[in-house]
Amino acid sequence: MQGILLVDKPAGWTSFDVVNYVRRIVAKAEGKKPKNCKVGHTGTLDPFATGLLILLVGKEYTRRAGEFSKLDKVYEMTMQLGSKSTTGDPEGEIAELPGQPPSLEALQAAVDQFKGEIQQVPPMYSAIKIDGQRAYKLAREGKEVIIAARPVTVHRLEIIEYAYPEVKLIADVSSGTYIRTLVEDIALSLGTVAYTTQLRRTRIADFNVANAVLAQADDVLDHLHQM
Repeated sequence: MQGILLVDKPAGWTSFDVVNYVRRIVAKAEGKKPKNCKVGHTGTLDPFATGLLILLVGKEYTRRAGEFSKLDKVYEMTMQLGSKSTTGDPEGEIAELPGQPPSLEALQAAVDQFKGEIQQVPPMYSAIKIDGQRAYKLAREGKEVIIAARPVTVHRLEIIEYAYPEVKLIADVSSGTYIRTLVEDIALSLGTVAYTTQLRRTRIADFNVANAVLAQADDVLDHLHQM
């Protein structure tokens, strides 16, 4: 079995959970041990997030991982104004910071500041390597984590719905853009705090989550047999 497998990752699973799950299905179908089956993903999603993962199955395809790692992505997200999280998502320690709800006009003005090329500092709780170690590992150990700002591009950032304290948005961004940080930075420009409560990746370049299979054995196996 070789090819590209689009998977709709459920909340609570890591990207590696999905890879291991599919690897076991491939191994069973091919009569091999999982360690002898080549399966890899081309860009992680946070455990709390859902949506599109591009998996590559088979040696010929896993070699092509670099072709898929720098593609633009589209996300749907919900930001919670007036509360902050140590990790920028529901998995961290949450603290409320009550304040005056911003008007839709003020919110729109803040959002507009983050369109185009911007400088972004990735979150401490990220998979970026610092001196050979993952930033999230250092952060969990209580060590100082200093990450330099880097340029990213926000092609589209649109408010879909606003009912304080929740804001639903859609973002079309370049590879390497952290939505958790984008949400926090928008709130900061409003003089408040926020964190990302929901995150769903719907597109990676021309690949759409509408064409993805659920992380269920029957769905995955049916698709693998079509490769």
